[in-house]
Amino acid sequence: MSVTIKDVAKVANVAPSTVSRVIANSPRISERTKEKVRQAMKELDYHPNYNARNLANKSTKTIGLIMPNSVTKTFQNPFFPEVIRGISTKAHQLDYGLYLSTGQSDEEIFEEVQDMVLGRRVDGIILLYSKVNDKLMSYLYHEKFPFTVIGRPYDQEKLDVTYVNNDNFKAAKTVTEYLLLLGHERIAFIGGNLETVVTLDHMEGYKKALMNAGIGVKDDYVVFHEELQEGGQEAVIDLMSLSDRPTALIVADDIMTFGVMRMLSEMDVKVPEDISIISFNNVLISELSSPPMTTVDINIYSLGFEAANCLIDQINHPDIKTKQVIIPHKLIKRQTCQKISNRSFN
Repeated sequence: MSVTIKDVAKVANVAPSTVSRVIANSPRISERTKEKVRQAMKELDYHPNYNARNLANKSTKTIGLIMPNSVTKTFQNPFFPEVIRGISTKAHQLDYGLYLSTGQSDEEIFEEVQDMVLGRRVDGIILLYSKVNDKLMSYLYHEKFPFTVIGRPYDQEKLDVTYVNNDNFKAAKTVTEYLLLLGHERIAFIGGNLETVVTLDHMEGYKKALMNAGIGVKDDYVVFHEELQEGGQEAVIDLMSLSDRPTALIVADDIMTFGVMRMLSEMDVKVPEDISIISFNNVLISELSSPPMTTVDINIYSLGFEAANCLIDQINHPDIKTKQVIIPHKLIKRQTCQKISNRSFN
């Protein structure tokens, strides 16, 4: 025979309603009482029926996570497991589960989100990316469904939404200025997907720093590829085929940088003696590259944690004002950058 709330209440010497409030983590119950009830639950091996409770509350206690595209490719980049770790930590604190999108195309993802919203399969949604003219974001906005964006909306004036982001313009401007201080003027930019807002912000920061230094932006020095190792390798081939090769590279992502460095090694181009490289994200393995990677730490975990925090606030307080949370970044200086030398390309 299954254990009930009444059994727990009897062992804990409290009313059944108190047990229910403890399960709901009510602030009206003292920590001492909560501990006593939880101990009784543990002794009796009692597990609350969250499905029944959520049905009564018209809540699923579930957050939908929407990936940018194919899950297979997405998880090749450590950014996404780390940002999900941040989300799951906050979700776990408040007993929320996660529902991960599995669509392989924009159309499939859009249909999946419609199913989540219209079928009330989740209480809210976190977009793990921000695209230019994203119809999915517009859909959620016009449906007035709780959602948070990791990134920023492309058109902030039209879409007043809650988002968690880095100052990606400032980060790219800072790393460009750092390379300029090291004496580099032939600085190339290897961007990610041009449809993503973060790529546009990086590019604008890069251009602004060059313009402030009185250096024109060379179209040949700006290339875009998928944010995978293969994309980095393709980008290097493009840039190294130029007659006036760059002496420094700004790369959109650490995983792309691994591909960049591997291809440069095959070309017998030494980092940082021949060419300096700086990247973004500071994923765990960036320190393990050879040489260790100079990169920008964007606090990926905090992006996820704060996105979940903002979303759950929306779910619990539907009339709450939108928030724009900026997570600080930090330049991590390692060994892929140095002052320009005579060995650099002429």
